[in-house]
Amino acid sequence: MAIDVEAHYRRYGPLVLRRCRRLLRDEQRALDATQDVFVELLRREASLRDTAPSALLQRIATNLCLNRLRSERRRPEDRDEELLLRIASSAEGADRRAETLSVLARIFGRERESTAAIAVMHLVDGLTLEEVAAEVQMSVSGVRKRLRTLRARVHELEGV
Repeated sequence: MAIDVEAHYRRYGPLVLRRCRRLLRDEQRALDATQDVFVELLRREASLRDTAPSALLQRIATNLCLNRLRSERRRPEDRDEELLLRIASSAEGADRRAETLSVLARIFGRERESTAAIAVMHLVDGLTLEEVAAEVQMSVSGVRKRLRTLRARVHELEGV
């Protein structure tokens, strides 16, 4: 069955926008990402089935936002803007942010990209293990194992 992208946009657009807002924490970037989610849906509509559209759109939105965040960390688009933000933030706030980014890099550095998506869906969005498993097309035990590995890494880092 073909996907009616326009109907999905009207019905699931607010859901996708909420996910993008939560992950990107910026209204304009979230709006742009929401549009890109539906552009991606248009690109792939011939190869997609119209089953569980909410789960599909949530997965596309999560992956798209996480990829954007990764790209921005690797190569910020506007170095001057980044410098201004660093100068404007207090030393304590900047230290805390740098420490947080460092810890997250150590936690997720050795993990697959999908592990970050699993963590966001379960720990931030509050999806059940079953819902996360359906989203990432894994078994519940596989999702549980990935989360257990992340928890162990966090405990390991806390002990350091």
